[in-house]
Amino acid sequence: MMQSQHAQATGDLAEYMHRVGRQARAAARALGRADTAHKDAALTAMADAIEQARSRLMAENKKDLAAGEQQGLDAALLDRLELTAERIDGMADGLRQIAALPDPVGEITDLCYRPSGIQVGRMRVPLGVIGIIYESRPNVTADAAGLCLKSGNAAILRGGSEAMHSNLAVETCIREGLAHAGLSADTVQVVATTDRAAVGELITMDQYVDVIVPRGGKGLIERVSREATVPVIKHLHGICHVYIDGAADIEKAIAVAFNAKTQRYGTCNTMETLLVADAVKDKVLTSLGTMYKDAGVELRGCAETRAVLPDIKAATDEDWDTEYLAPILSIRVVADFDVALDHIEAHGSHHTDSIITEDLSRARRFLREVDSSSVMVNTSTRFADGFEYGLGAEIGISTDKLHARGPVGLEGLTTQKYVVLGDGHIRQ
Repeated sequence: MMQSQHAQATGDLAEYMHRVGRQARAAARALGRADTAHKDAALTAMADAIEQARSRLMAENKKDLAAGEQQGLDAALLDRLELTAERIDGMADGLRQIAALPDPVGEITDLCYRPSGIQVGRMRVPLGVIGIIYESRPNVTADAAGLCLKSGNAAILRGGSEAMHSNLAVETCIREGLAHAGLSADTVQVVATTDRAAVGELITMDQYVDVIVPRGGKGLIERVSREATVPVIKHLHGICHVYIDGAADIEKAIAVAFNAKTQRYGTCNTMETLLVADAVKDKVLTSLGTMYKDAGVELRGCAETRAVLPDIKAATDEDWDTEYLAPILSIRVVADFDVALDHIEAHGSHHTDSIITEDLSRARRFLREVDSSSVMVNTSTRFADGFEYGLGAEIGISTDKLHARGPVGLEGLTTQKYVVLGDGHIRQ
């Protein structure tokens, strides 16, 4: 069936994409009749299917990895593309965690009587049809499908061409889970074409798609933001900072700063710039310099940093504005807390920033004044993640301020409508 679907996709692209849109809209309406038990049954069956298909998923993923190596994809992209046994387990576990979460759909809040005698409240409802455009990471296919299903939305998933074999294999497991629960197979559709024009169609199908979530590189997100006529939930890039304050616990600071950079390189919540207060630069940089060198991290520093670590490269103005997604780190020594905040405001991407300090008043100021979707005290930026926040998974991270901000989980994929209850009331 996938081969036939792909053939249809490559025939008349616009007609194919509009058919996908119509099917998604119909599936979204049908999903509105599904109760929580059916959605959870589908999620659990998806998880079971993924575990049972482990060998097939890894075999299909190897095709993508081999093609990626031939195309010259860098190490960070190949890492994001790879489906290891642990990541397959993570997909299944994520779906089960989503099934265990409370269903937000239908929840009525703030119900109260008005002087006229009517009751007014707000009900949480699905957004409808969500289009998700993403690169490299095939585990996103499962995460996105699960979150959209639980929140009552149909999903159109457009993965990168480099992960096509992996994404279609995951889609097969998703369809098995939907069938098991008696839900429409069109509830989750993977776009079966590598034609880049499919993105242009998807982001302008206002009549079928209610919101677009782009997950990928800066170029993709800039294009989607520029061309979309459908509302977009996005973050452009992740230039995340850790600031080691003069009042930091040095041992704690070193451990957090090392983890924030080296735990995983190719993610948007990885630290890209380390800021160090002048008062503690010698203690911090001497230890971290050795640790980063042993881990294979290339360091680029300001003049004050290079005075402590003379063997590292000089940082350029461009470094402060670069999301490396690689074992590269820029380091700047700052005079004090206020200079650190100024740097984050000038060069940050409003994604995730962390302060390491034992000074409570500075910690509170950092939380109030840093304008990012996640602001942290004494912890690694790598925790800015849907799983870690208890969302079960995330469909993306938003640095916008309207509708959703930070990791977007179930609640971020719903909206609210007013409900009014009466008993024959008429307005006088």
